[in-house]
Amino acid sequence: MTQKTPADLAALASDLERMLKLRTPPIGMKLCESVEVFDAIPRLRRPQAIHTLDQLVGQAARLGWILGVTSDDLVGDQCRAVVGLGGQDEEWYSGRAMTGVWFARIEDSARHQAAMDVVPVGRYRALVVAPLERWAGFGDEVGPPDIALFYATPGAMIYFINGLQWSGYERFDWSVVGESSCADSWGRALRTRKPSLSIPCFAERRYGGVLDDEMLMALPPADIEKSLAGMRALAKNGLRYPFATYGIQQDARAGMGASYPVKAKE
Repeated sequence: MTQKTPADLAALASDLERMLKLRTPPIGMKLCESVEVFDAIPRLRRPQAIHTLDQLVGQAARLGWILGVTSDDLVGDQCRAVVGLGGQDEEWYSGRAMTGVWFARIEDSARHQAAMDVVPVGRYRALVVAPLERWAGFGDEVGPPDIALFYATPGAMIYFINGLQWSGYERFDWSVVGESSCADSWGRALRTRKPSLSIPCFAERRYGGVLDDEMLMALPPADIEKSLAGMRALAKNGLRYPFATYGIQQDARAGMGASYPVKAKE
């Protein structure tokens, strides 16, 4: 897949919203080596308070804001560490701050910190988070987002994954670190540039406004195009989202015969 232009991104966002009946639009996230990139982005907002990164992601997804974020805007090293803007020192990896709150022993906390997917510290100084459709208004000096993110129900997510697997099949193995599960989504996707699914954690739901039935996918924007092509192919085969309920007491043969390439048992 080729890198998407800003105009392409707006079309992808629109198509994805329509295909999966999303309640919130997809957003983009980009790591920047300098805060000077903020000057090239129209209508960019700088946070006026100290936030979790979950809150800022929520502001982009649910309010449509274009945000420029630095380390000083974030409430602590747990948020900074995932996107490579801080933390990741000896104290952070020790897990002392989470011992007795999220984990029974410091050894458990330390293992949790070590298990998180994080962007290495040192290269980046800032982060841009904005709705994918609004990236078309950014200059060439900003460039495309590193990753796209979207929230969806479990049913929509499995259909999206089916679309990814339509052509060039691969098995996906995703991690669950538990608390700080942003490491499973945007942390992993920023580090590996691979599709990364997560079950949003307590902080994302309490501070980021994530709904109880929502999961989060983070991935390179080009993979949205791949999944859309796959979902369109599935739709031609009668496999569409939302899924029509067949009924738990109905004779399954007619339905199975239409949806699976095996002859239903007589």
